[in-house]
Amino acid sequence: MVLNGRPPVKRMKRRVTADLCDFLTFSDAGEGFSAAGSHDQPFRSSLRSFLSRHAREVPSHERDLLTWQIAYWIGDLDGRESSPETVAVLHVVEEDVMKSGSDYCDMCRVVGWSGHPVCWKRYHFIIRSDSSSLDGFRACNGAKAVAEDPTHLLHGMVHMNGFGHLIRVNGREGGSRFLSGCDIMGFWDRLCKMLRVRKVTVMDVSKKYGLEYRLLHAITSGHPWYGNWGYKFGAGSFAVTADAYRDAARTLSDMPLAPFFTHARASRTHLQDVISFYRSISERRLATLRDLLRFILDLLHAIHRKAVVSARKKTKNTALLLQPWAEDDINRVECAMMKVLQAAGSSRWIMWRTLKGAVSQTGPPELLDYCLKEMGGKSVDGMVVHVQCNPETYVAEYRLEDDENAATEGIVSNTVPTSPRYLSEDHIVHDLKFLYEALLQPKTMLNYKPQESREIAHSSAMKLLDCKHFVKDYEFDSMQIKNPYVIRALCGVELVDQAKDYTAPPPELIVLPTTATVADLKTEATKAFREAYIIFERFQAEKLLDFGDVDDSTNVKFLIGMNGSVRVRGRCHGSYGLQRYRMERGRGRWTVNCVCGARDDDGERMLACDKCNVWLHTRCAGIHDSEEAPPNYYCGRCSAGGQGCKDSREVAAGPFGCRGG
Repeated sequence: MVLNGRPPVKRMKRRVTADLCDFLTFSDAGEGFSAAGSHDQPFRSSLRSFLSRHAREVPSHERDLLTWQIAYWIGDLDGRESSPETVAVLHVVEEDVMKSGSDYCDMCRVVGWSGHPVCWKRYHFIIRSDSSSLDGFRACNGAKAVAEDPTHLLHGMVHMNGFGHLIRVNGREGGSRFLSGCDIMGFWDRLCKMLRVRKVTVMDVSKKYGLEYRLLHAITSGHPWYGNWGYKFGAGSFAVTADAYRDAARTLSDMPLAPFFTHARASRTHLQDVISFYRSISERRLATLRDLLRFILDLLHAIHRKAVVSARKKTKNTALLLQPWAEDDINRVECAMMKVLQAAGSSRWIMWRTLKGAVSQTGPPELLDYCLKEMGGKSVDGMVVHVQCNPETYVAEYRLEDDENAATEGIVSNTVPTSPRYLSEDHIVHDLKFLYEALLQPKTMLNYKPQESREIAHSSAMKLLDCKHFVKDYEFDSMQIKNPYVIRALCGVELVDQAKDYTAPPPELIVLPTTATVADLKTEATKAFREAYIIFERFQAEKLLDFGDVDDSTNVKFLIGMNGSVRVRGRCHGSYGLQRYRMERGRGRWTVNCVCGARDDDGERMLACDKCNVWLHTRCAGIHDSEEAPPNYYCGRCSAGGQGCKDSREVAAGPFGCRGG
């Protein structure tokens, strides 16, 4: 035996997170794409490959659920508290529809997908609120409990055909210890792209500071918060259209603030005080409602990021570089203001207007306003300027106070600023809620002149609140992919002897080799629709449409090239026992014909006329949401003699009510 005299090498201890992907960048640099098969596979194929390579299956006590886990380490959190062992666990739960007892999807029904056939499987993507541990998934009481748990940080559900719904996102305000809502949304968006998800809807009932955030965000940004990741108008309640949504957002965003100051009053209103205060501390002109709300929300975001001091220094330095006044002019005005404050003493607060008036001869009004905004934190002779917002008058006030770190040589200098633009969070939130209730909330909106402007604002706010359903289309990006080695065909289907109310399912992506024939296309189309939908369990594609009497041996590439659309005709053999799975809307029938223009279920509360059985919104019938529907109800036409409801069309019956709204 040979000895080299050296001690044995000690193995390095391996970190738990060493082999985990970064939650914040997963799939950005191609991570997971190869694991998902490729860009050229439909959702169900990409998911199978992804799970086989990345996930581990965990036991489940529910016969209708299969569960997998994928752990991610949480990387750079922009200075937020974390540790190298901080992980997020994604649970992928496969729900077997036929075993779960939940046949239909209410979310599909209210976003225009009610005609889709019921899929074999639904896949739930969940990050639990306690996912910082690597413990196994605790089985819930069936798929319903999985879907309704409000504590999940992320819950998305995708049907086997690639159409899905983002059900829940809970960031730090919703109980997340490490991840913000933006972190979670970024992960979800990348995951959907990687897995070739086709379309995803979201029902936006999010609240921020107790306010309807979809209304605030539409005014400040022109789209909902989910629009930051490409979600666009999907379906409006009460017959609101995409154009109406855009016009309403533009109307409120561009609403000028000047008219609130044009009417003479004996005394200033609280609304005028609040608007004037934020105008006085903003370095930019606040001319519209969007300017005002965006400025207030920016202040709140700065507080949440814990970057108040650094942000203020950056703003101050930029302002000094860009301001058009000479340094001597600024110093002259500041010295004059300091003399006024010294004369007032440290026990007296000087109002903003009073201080500006006292030095009005030292420079133009713009220069005085600039110096007033920068006075907070200035020091002279051992005293520092403190600024506060008077809670009763909403006017900025100034005074000198003792400060140990202030300059003592009689020269005005800078210390850590204390400007009113950095008020407490509670103060700013209080003002935001006041402005929301006074100018945006239809139920509490102030009466102001001109009355026509107030009515337009009221109508616009109602329209924005009535738009909760938004959708992101991933299919467009997917179809831009060019692969010279495969043929990509979007294949639609038409059934022989189809029912009068038959609705064709969405086209399925068929991926074929470049040598594939029409016979191969039929085989793959048969397989694709059988895999996706229960009602197509025994489907058989028989004929290729739109190309005449083409032979089965014809190369598909000669017909559609490398990317194209085709339709096949076929039949479902012996599917009579599966008819309840024909559409997500179910088998019940009802008729919607509301005075607002709605002709389909939009998720809002409805009631039916006891004479003609036509459904309409309770709100449109004059019944408040807090009131119970009357035991007997007759619509306007029936109570006036009954004209019937000839222009209505039938849609599926089902539970109504806006979940979470």
